[in-house]
Amino acid sequence: MQNYTLNNGVKIPVLGFGTWKAQDGEEAYQAVLAALKAGYRHIDTAAIYKNEESVGRAIKDSGIPREELFITTKLWNSKHTYEEAMEAFDSSMERLGLDYLDLYLIHWPNPKPLREDGAWQKRNAEVWRAMEDLYQAGKIRAIGVSNFLPHHLEALLETARVTPAVNQIRLAPGVYQTEAVDFCRAHDILLEAWGPFGQGELFQNPAVQAMADKYGKTIAQIALAWSLQEGFLPLPKSVTPSRIARNLDCFDIELSPADLEILKNISGLEGGAPNPDGVDF
Repeated sequence: MQNYTLNNGVKIPVLGFGTWKAQDGEEAYQAVLAALKAGYRHIDTAAIYKNEESVGRAIKDSGIPREELFITTKLWNSKHTYEEAMEAFDSSMERLGLDYLDLYLIHWPNPKPLREDGAWQKRNAEVWRAMEDLYQAGKIRAIGVSNFLPHHLEALLETARVTPAVNQIRLAPGVYQTEAVDFCRAHDILLEAWGPFGQGELFQNPAVQAMADKYGKTIAQIALAWSLQEGFLPLPKSVTPSRIARNLDCFDIELSPADLEILKNISGLEGGAPNPDGVDF
């Protein structure tokens, strides 16, 4: 699999395996094992997914050398201080069973309890300082954010010593956050796409099905090819081994400029990008 190069020179596989909603225990364990067996080398999890232990067990049992893998986890909203971020990182590492992490992200920019007095800016600066220190100490190879919009990034950059390497946001055909995409591209921040298939409604869309038929591919493969040609890093998720493997068969697709634009502007899809300043957590 090819790599993108992050703004600090670290290589990251252009497609990752997402584990959101994969239940801790056999489901998450077997899904990650199947992904690694199929050829994925980039695994994305988070503390709030509550499956880090199963993900770590699958990584260990896969027998794949650690240096061949790229592992991401995320800091949850309940951690507001430098000390809490440090403790949360140590807890995630213990659950994952890893000596170092490839990418650590602030999961959301504006936790609900911090909105009344605008305390989210101070919180992000504090936890980012902890992540910078972990990065400088060599415990994390790259640090970044998730679900940040331009105003969140602008506030963070006022005090940051290290520019985020990644912003993981909701991106899919029909879900294109133009302002965030433009800002990140201007600041050399790689865009990762969570939910690259939409919320399932993409699979019922006749126009997308027609395009899949045209290219002789599945709708999922077309959606992933769109993300890749846009320069995004998609994080498909499945717990079905056949689909996990089939999703990798997307690298030989060359969508035409017209088809890229059609997919970008597909309308009528539910479950667009959430507003990080209004989510209920």
